[in-house]
Amino acid sequence: MEISTIPQLFPAFEKELQREIEEQGEIRSFKTDEQLMRTGQYFRSTMLILNGLVKIYREDDDGNEFFMYYLQPGQACALSMVCAAEHKRSAIMAKAVKDTEIIAIPLHLMEEWMGKYRSWSYFVITTYRARFEELLSTIDHIAFRGMDERLEFYLKKHQETMRTNHITINHQEIANELNSSREVISRLLKKMEQFGKLKLHRNAIEIIQL
Repeated sequence: MEISTIPQLFPAFEKELQREIEEQGEIRSFKTDEQLMRTGQYFRSTMLILNGLVKIYREDDDGNEFFMYYLQPGQACALSMVCAAEHKRSAIMAKAVKDTEIIAIPLHLMEEWMGKYRSWSYFVITTYRARFEELLSTIDHIAFRGMDERLEFYLKKHQETMRTNHITINHQEIANELNSSREVISRLLKKMEQFGKLKLHRNAIEIIQL
């Protein structure tokens, strides 16, 4: 992707800020399933998503994943902003769901732009708020919903984020992200198929009506 797409992805930024991002930012590319962030690492920059899709999640000591949210083009990682600003280690992981390009913004510029550009300050605040609201929604479904409702919420999230009714994923991957077993997920998916909500394929799910 050309770095000149910055104005299209971040149209609310002042032209001078867009120019600084183009000149000072560093484009980095990641292949599908490649890690962008790991638990325990320090950040010297934050990332703005140019294209592709990034999954933010946590991983326990046994390697089980806890899905948190997705990052799409035009969005930024709020947690990397916090860790970079406070010089703290990451408590999360990030992985490219498909081939992805980001532009890395150095820490000193993040801090400088907070006082220099009103649009950047607003962007950071709205990024924090949006990711916090997504986390609350995820936590609500974990704490107050049964696994069947959590599974439906999970599939809807994938459908909306990827803008497709055809999700390439297997039952074990879903079980890992929902901290469940493959047998439980397979049984619930089969039940949803019987109700006409989806159609199961090999390593894929076709959403019909959720």
